[in-house]
Parts: sequence; C-alpha cells; structure tokens
Amino acid sequence: MSGDTTDEKQPWYANGLQFECSQCGDCCTGAPGFVWVQQQEIDDLAREVELSSEEFEEKYVRKIGARRSLREFPNGDCVFFDTDKRGCSVYHARPIQCRTWPFWDSNLKNEKSWEATCKECPGSGTGKVYTLEEIEGQRKQMKI
Repeated sequence: MSGDTTDEKQPWYANGLQFECSQCGDCCTGAPGFVWVQQQEIDDLAREVELSSEEFEEKYVRKIGARRSLREFPNGDCVFFDTDKRGCSVYHARPIQCRTWPFWDSNLKNEKSWEATCKECPGSGTGKVYTLEEIEGQRKQMKI
C-alpha cells in the first residue's frame, strides 16, 4: 500500500497552467454575452464610478431572468472597456467573472477546451505558471 488514502483523481491540469494577461481586451470585447454581477459587485462598481448602487444599476445593469449582467454596447463590448486605452476603466472593482478568467469550468473541462481558450486568448498558455491550488481557488469562485 502506498500510504495514500485519497481516491480522488487529480484534474488534467494538476501540474499547473500558464496565464499572463496580455491586455489585448479580447475577453472584454466581441460577441454579445453576459458579465454576471451580484449585489456586492454592483456596490463596489458603483463606488468606483461614484454613483449610488441604485443609479449604477439603472445605468449599467440589465436583468436576465432572475440574474443581473453588466450592459454591453450593441457590438458586444463591455460598457467599461476603454477602447482608447485598451483596458478596463473599472479594473480595481471588476466583477469576479472578470477576475477569474481564464480559470472557468468551461475552459478547464479538458485539454481540448484549454487549447481552444489558448487560441482565443493570447495570455492563456503563456507567462506565470498557476498551481493547482491557485487554479482551483479561481475556478470555485465562478461557475461558467
């Protein structure tokens, strides 16, 4: 017996994955989608842009069923993406969904999914190696 009593199978990325944001803005722009936000994130974003939570929600949030998402421009770009500076204008208060990219369940499902993510995102697969613990910490925050 090896002394290991854990029957839990390690994920395919157990040795870690590389990611370093290239500041390309591809994750903030493109096809329409959703940036899901919860009340605490709305409150933090409202403070960042110096609005009350109610004003912020009226101006920047849309209801999708029982959930809430940040509004987008008609072309799908996030309303907080600064096209001139190629960056997020609310970076310090950005939602969990944005902070946990690319370590989402959908991108980590299998190696093929990760390879597709790397083709879409120039920062995925390059730069700092994130440990299994770091990846799992990110992944558990956002289920996409």
